Amino acid sequence: MNLKELKSCLQKRPELNLAIALPDGRLVPAHDHVTEVGHVVKKFVDCGGTFHTTESCVLQTFVGSSIDDGHRLAAGKLAQILGFADAFRPTDELAVEVEYEDGLVSQFPLTGAGLVGDVLTLQLGLKHTDCLAREKCGIEESCGCGGEPAPAEAGSCCVDPTGSRACC
Repeated sequence: MNLKELKSCLQKRPELNLAIALPDGRLVPAHDHVTEVGHVVKKFVDCGGTFHTTESCVLQTFVGSSIDDGHRLAAGKLAQILGFADAFRPTDELAVEVEYEDGLVSQFPLTGAGLVGDVLTLQLGLKHTDCLAREKCGIEESCGCGGEPAPAEAGSCCVDPTGSRACC
């Protein structure tokens, strides 16, 4: 989900409280709040020598004391916080990621938003590593099955009904 899509969701229902759903279905504690909005530019070279640049909007969350359980982040408040970053963000087309600490600090891509009861729930997905120079490294194409090459058997998780390799 990009920033433009997120802002649109937030502005449609500014009075709603927000929930953040982790990829495993657990919810970030309701008394969390967004402490940073970042424009992150990552410049890197892959193992085959090709240079890349990616950009994203990273929202850092912080879960304070559960004593402050009355604190709830509303959609309108998050829209306001996102607006503070308009001065330095180059575009609203940036993919949104959420940084959350639960034993480890992790970043999750924002994959969608929707109503669950009377709460606007932001759904987080998983990030995966990959080799960006597969051909140069002699690695067969993978489609997300644990980094292994796609099995050729029909009915496997990486083969579509026609028997062609497809992502899971």
